[in-house]
Amino acid sequence: MRAFAFLSAISLALAAPAYGQPRRVASLNLCTDEQLLLLAVPEQIVSVTHLAQEPAETPLWAAARRHARNDGSLVSVAALRPDLVLTMGGGARDRGRIAERLGMNVLDLPFAASLDDVAASIRRLAAALGREERGAFVLRGLAALRASAPHASRDAIWLGGGGRTVMAGGLEAQWMALAGLGQRAMQGDRVGLETLIARPPAVLLRSDYRQGQYSSGQRWLTHPAARRARAGRTIATDGRLWTCMGPLLIGEVLRLRRELAR
Repeated sequence: MRAFAFLSAISLALAAPAYGQPRRVASLNLCTDEQLLLLAVPEQIVSVTHLAQEPAETPLWAAARRHARNDGSLVSVAALRPDLVLTMGGGARDRGRIAERLGMNVLDLPFAASLDDVAASIRRLAAALGREERGAFVLRGLAALRASAPHASRDAIWLGGGGRTVMAGGLEAQWMALAGLGQRAMQGDRVGLETLIARPPAVLLRSDYRQGQYSSGQRWLTHPAARRARAGRTIATDGRLWTCMGPLLIGEVLRLRRELAR
């Protein structure tokens, strides 16, 4: 039951008083934006990227708009004098040299490849922010989700714009497994219409990321053959959550469990 309290506690955490260090934190990556907004208190945050302030990119956009925006570069936050800068997935050495000259510390979090990596990043960032209790709360939610994962899984295909899918052993598939969905192994990173017609999955998990935009990728999803490929169930999922595949997916997994139980 602890996991069910996760999303409702986000707003409470954002309103909590700031006791930890550092006092001024800037994030240069959408995924570190989300983790920072989730773990820190508003008083600690001086800047997030422009992507974090876009409703099409993250459900935390409203909280992100309380803070100054940056373009993902150290130069764009230098005038704000952050004492900690968050980055992700490379360039840490070069950024570290620049940051040192500008009097800033840099924490570079690796891209997560597993649920264990997600937990490690939460733990590491929470410690850096002086927000260990908040980090422990999020980790308890993730642990409860993993402990209660369904033993059986349904054949499923994650489907995004242009027929994009995910690896059967990747992080997306690990989150899906927590909902009771087994991502089908595919050749490459695309699903053909022929596969959806000849061998439709029990569950088609369809990303709604930027669904309202008129693009070739989204037009593919409206193809008559794609609409007919529903021998099982088609469930929409918030595509914004699958960009970073971080702790915001805890609530989505719980929602998917409820959908599948109907």
